Amino acid sequence: MPMTLEVETGQFVQANGLKIHYHALGEGKPVVMLHGGGPGAAGWSNYSRNVKPLARTFRTIVIDLPGFGKSDKTASQGSVFEFMSDAVVGVMDALKIDKASFIGNSLGGGTSLKTCVRHPDRVDRMVLMGPAGSLPMFTMLPEGMRLLRSYYGGTGPSLEKLKTFLEYLVFDPSQISEELLQARYELSCDPQVIANPPMKNMGKQLPADQLWRDNLSALPHKTLLVFGREDRTVPLDAAFILLRTLRNATLHVMPNTGHWAQWERAEEFNRLCEEFLA
Repeated sequence: MPMTLEVETGQFVQANGLKIHYHALGEGKPVVMLHGGGPGAAGWSNYSRNVKPLARTFRTIVIDLPGFGKSDKTASQGSVFEFMSDAVVGVMDALKIDKASFIGNSLGGGTSLKTCVRHPDRVDRMVLMGPAGSLPMFTMLPEGMRLLRSYYGGTGPSLEKLKTFLEYLVFDPSQISEELLQARYELSCDPQVIANPPMKNMGKQLPADQLWRDNLSALPHKTLLVFGREDRTVPLDAAFILLRTLRNATLHVMPNTGHWAQWERAEEFNRLCEEFLA
């Protein structure tokens, strides 16, 4: 049986003392793609509708962040974004990538922004979809974020809890296939992940993870903020402080779209990224 593209492109590298799994496709300007932090998340499942089209133009590097996918199941002991950022920069060093553009969703968006704050010379442009770490102006605790934080609590992981969470990521729940649900559920039930959930510190609101407190106005990088109008995990009002403080930020809002803009509106999203990053 021939290998699938997902298996064929998967590789491992040592980065910042961790074994990190990633996919590499295409040639050209390097683009690092970072996934969100929901239960069972991984780079390929997050970007399965985007990586092949973008690889026609760019050298795409799709990373499984620490604690996710096939990477080492290690969680941060302090700042989640600093921990993830260290791993990403370690991957870039190992692959001899001096500078790359970033595409980041949720946790991956916050990690991209933290990397830019700490290593501005390593970042070209950024596409941030519903990035975590911002400050919603009107929403206290979105339901999707509450479900994410409670997934490993109580009775622990379950297919029903995961299905409910994933349906909060999208505007149209029919977009969540049984194949995606099962794949993410299996990853979320890894005993190492249950013992040490990679997002356990996100609820602590450490100052280093409150990205709106960083000196974002010092960043000259061109940034495209992509938000689903109906996002119930990182709501649209979380875009406003980033739009105000990032000097070269543009906001693109997709109607009838939730937290997974790259999945629900893949064709539009791919076109936006190609035009913005080229």
